[in-house]
Amino acid sequence: MMPGLHRTIVRPLITEKSSAAFQTRGEYAFEVHPDASKPQIREALIRLFGVTPTRIRTMQMRRNEVSRGRSRGVTARWKKAIVTLKEGDSLPVFEG
Repeated sequence: MMPGLHRTIVRPLITEKSSAAFQTRGEYAFEVHPDASKPQIREALIRLFGVTPTRIRTMQMRRNEVSRGRSRGVTARWKKAIVTLKEGDSLPVFEG
């Protein structure tokens, strides 16, 4: 099943680690739909942001056990995409 463009790219991941990766290697991190493939992610980035990705790496993030007080549970699994853009392209979300 192919998710829509706004459902393919769930949100940008702005953390200390992703900011450091952007500063040193120019890589952007996104949370993407768990069923999204690399061509779907590429198409969504082109159509949503007007940028050209040159490299996309994806990884499945595992569930983690969490405890809040006496309650125990697990976080949901999700998928992360690390994207490198063509020279000269940039996303303003990460540069603010």
